[in-house]
Amino acid sequence: MPFLSATLDRVKPSPTVALTGLVASLKAEGRDIIGLGAGEPDFDTPDHIREAGKRAIEEGKTRYTAVDGIAELKAAISAKFARDNSLTYTPDQITVGVGGKQVLYNALMATLNPGDEVIVPAPYWVSYPDMVRLAGGEPVFIEGAMENGFRITPEQLEAAITPRTKWLIFNSPSNPTGAGYSPEALKGLTEVLERHPHVWILSDDMYEHIAFPGFQFATIAEVAPALYDRTLTVNGVSKAYAMTGWRIGYAGGPVELIAAMRKIQSQSTSNPCSISQWAAVEALDGSQDFLAPAVETFLRRRDLVVNGLNACAGITCPTPEGAFYVYPSIAGCLGKISAGGAAIGNDEDFCKALLEEEGVAVVFGAAFGLSPAFRVSYATSDAQLTEALTRIQRFCAGLS
Repeated sequence: MPFLSATLDRVKPSPTVALTGLVASLKAEGRDIIGLGAGEPDFDTPDHIREAGKRAIEEGKTRYTAVDGIAELKAAISAKFARDNSLTYTPDQITVGVGGKQVLYNALMATLNPGDEVIVPAPYWVSYPDMVRLAGGEPVFIEGAMENGFRITPEQLEAAITPRTKWLIFNSPSNPTGAGYSPEALKGLTEVLERHPHVWILSDDMYEHIAFPGFQFATIAEVAPALYDRTLTVNGVSKAYAMTGWRIGYAGGPVELIAAMRKIQSQSTSNPCSISQWAAVEALDGSQDFLAPAVETFLRRRDLVVNGLNACAGITCPTPEGAFYVYPSIAGCLGKISAGGAAIGNDEDFCKALLEEEGVAVVFGAAFGLSPAFRVSYATSDAQLTEALTRIQRFCAGLS
C-alpha cells in the first residue's frame, strides 16, 4: 500500500511468533497439535515473585515510573551483575525495558547509521537481523558450523570485521542452538575484539541461568575487562524466572549509550509496567531456590529430546550446553517424499509436512540462518515431548 513505509520492505514478521499464532489457530479448530516452537518455560512464575506483583497493586504502585526503571530495580540489577558476573554498573549505567527485545532494539536504534554493519553469528535469534535493518544497519553473518558446536571461531570474526563494523551481537547460551561459549572460547574472540576498538559488543545473556553441568557461563565484559567500556550486557527475567509475559529486560553499559537508549524509550513506550518492575525486584533480590530445580528439569528434557531425535532416520542432533532448545540437522531427510506425498526439498518443507501430517509444530532452520535444520523448544512437559518424539520418529520413518 502506498502510504506504508519503505522500511517494511527491509524486514519480515517474526517466524517464531507467526508459528505460535498458527498453533493457537489450529488448536482452536480442534486439531491435535503439539507446539514446540514457543521459547518460554512452561513453569508458573514462582510464588514469591507473583506475591510481589500483587503487593505492588495493593500498595498503589501502579503509576508512571522513571522512563527506564525504578531506582529499586536498578539497585537489584546492579547487585545481580556484581553477584553473578563480577561486573560493576552504577544506576546511570543501567536501563530497564519492556523485555530484552526492546533493550536490544533501543541500543541499535540509538547507534546505527546507514551503512553501519552488525556482525550476527548464525544460527541466530530470528529478530537480530531485522532489528538491525529497521535501525538502518546491515547484518553481516558468520556461520557457526555444527561440527564446531555452532560456535564461531576467532579467525571467522577477524575476517568479518571491516571499517564499517559497529557491533557484534553475541548470544550464549544460544537461541536457537543452546550452544555455549566457555570462558576459554570467549577469550579467543575477545582478543580479536580488543584489536578493533571501533567494534562494540552487544552481549545477550538471556539464558545465563539455564546452563547445564560441564558448562561454565561467562559474559564478555567479565572475561575481558578491556572491553567493558564498549560492551552492553543484556539480560532479563523472562526465561530464568518464567516471567515471559511480565516483559522486563535490562542492560548495563556505558553512561552515554544508556542515556541515548533512554531517549529512544522516552518517545516510544516510556516506562515498563510498574507492577512488573516490582516483581522483577523480588526475582533478582529474593530467593533463587527456583533456579536449580528448573535447570534439572530442563536437563532431563534435553536428554530425552536429544536421544529421541537421534533415533530418527535422517536426523542428527547435537547436545547443547544451555537454554532449552535443540537444533537438529535434517540433511539425511532431504530429497525424499513423506508418507503424505510431500516433497522434502528444504527444512521449511520438512516442517510444513511434519505439522500437516503429524501435528508437530517446530521452526524451520532457514528462519535462523542455517539450514537444513529445525529448532525444538523443549520447554514443555515430558509427556508432550515424548508424544512429539514418537510422531517425529514416525514421520521420518515414513520418508522414502
